[in-house]
Amino acid sequence: MLVIAPKRPAIDTWPEEIEKWEHLSDLDYAVAVGSAAKRDAALKQQAFITIINRENTKWLVDRYGKKRWPFDCIVIDELSSFKSSKSQRFRALKRIRPFVRRVIGLTGTPAANGYMDLWAEAYLLDGGQALGRTLTGYRDQYFTPGRRNGMVIYDWDLRPGAREQIHKRLEPITVSMKAEDYLDLPEMQTIEKTVSLSDAALKKYRQMERDLLLEVDGETIDAVNAAALTTKLLQISSGAVYDEDGRVVPLHDEKLEALDELVEAAGGENLLVFYAYRHELDRLKARYPQAVDIKEPDAIRRWKAGEIRMLLAHPASAGHGLNLQSGGHIAIWYSLTTSLELYQQACKRLHRQGQDKPVINYLLLSKDTYDEVVYHDILQSKEKEQNAVLTALKARLREYDR
Repeated sequence: MLVIAPKRPAIDTWPEEIEKWEHLSDLDYAVAVGSAAKRDAALKQQAFITIINRENTKWLVDRYGKKRWPFDCIVIDELSSFKSSKSQRFRALKRIRPFVRRVIGLTGTPAANGYMDLWAEAYLLDGGQALGRTLTGYRDQYFTPGRRNGMVIYDWDLRPGAREQIHKRLEPITVSMKAEDYLDLPEMQTIEKTVSLSDAALKKYRQMERDLLLEVDGETIDAVNAAALTTKLLQISSGAVYDEDGRVVPLHDEKLEALDELVEAAGGENLLVFYAYRHELDRLKARYPQAVDIKEPDAIRRWKAGEIRMLLAHPASAGHGLNLQSGGHIAIWYSLTTSLELYQQACKRLHRQGQDKPVINYLLLSKDTYDEVVYHDILQSKEKEQNAVLTALKARLREYDR
C-alpha cells in the first residue's frame, strides 16, 4: 500500500495513527519523506505501507515507471489536492492508474471550489468510469460557459439537473460520513469578534481601498487583479501592507490589541492562531515572544504535549490532516483565508476525535473592511469563491464612482 499525504501528516499523523491502533500492530511502514537518499532508503525497506508526501508523487512515479510499479493499492489523503488535471501530481498518478487495483481518496472538501473539481478526483478513483475519461467530455456534458471575455471562459455553470446526475454517477464509489453521525464530539462554536478601527486607521484603509480600486476600470477587474486587490485589502485590514518594493508598511495595531484581549480572556489556555501573511507572523512573534511557529522543529509534538501557549499557523500548513486536538481547544483567526477548503479544514484541526472540550473558533474581523466581505460573502456564501470576490470588489468600486 502507498499512502500519499500532505507533508506534515505524512511525517506525523499517519505513523502516529498506525502505531496507536492494536489491529495495525503487525503492519510495518516506511516514511519516504525528506532528501532523495532518505526516500530511497525508505523504499528499499519494501514495507507493507509506504508513506510519501504529495509533492514527491511525480518523483516516485518517475523512479519506478509503469513496468516496475510496486503498489497495488493507493490511499490519497486529502484527495482534493489532486483536483487539478493539469498538475504534475495528477498527471503522474494518471500514468500508473491502470496498474493499481484500488485507489481510496479521503477528503472533507471534495468540491470546495465547485463541481468542476470532481472530475480529476473521480478519475483517480475509477479511471474515468463515473465521470468520463476526459475533462472536456465531463465539462461538455454537465456544464455551460459562465463568465467569459471573447474566447476566454473564466468559469463554468452547471446545466439544469446536472448536480443530481453527477451525484448519481458518483454514488457507487462514494461513502460520505459526517463526524457528528459517528463520533461523540463536543460542540464547535464560531464567534465573530468585531475590531473597530480608529478614525485614523479607518481613514488610511478607505484611502488605500479607493486608490487601489480606482486603478482599474470596473469592467476590467478579472480574476488576476481581483486576487491582488483582495490580498492588499486584507493586509490593510490586519494592520500592515507590503509596498511595491516588498517592504512592510505598518498601518495600525487594532487587531493586535483585540488579540491581547482574547489572550487575557483565555486565562492561560493554549491558543492556535491562524495568520495569512508573513508580516503578520513577524508582528505576532514580536508581540508574543513565547509564540511558536508550527513550522519550527518539534513544534507539533510540543503543542500536543501542552508545552506551547500560542501556536502560530498558516492554514495552508495546518489545514489538512494534522491532529492538534490534544494541545488545546481554542483557535483564533487573526486574518482569514479566502479559500473555503483551507478555512473548513483548518477549523477542524482541534475539533477531532479525542477532543474533550468545546471548541471555539474566534474570528477577528475589522469592522467595515474586506474582512467582513470575506467571511460573510465568500466563506459563508454558496457562490463560487471567484464570483463572490468579483461581485464584492465591483460593488465597492461603484460606491467610489458615484
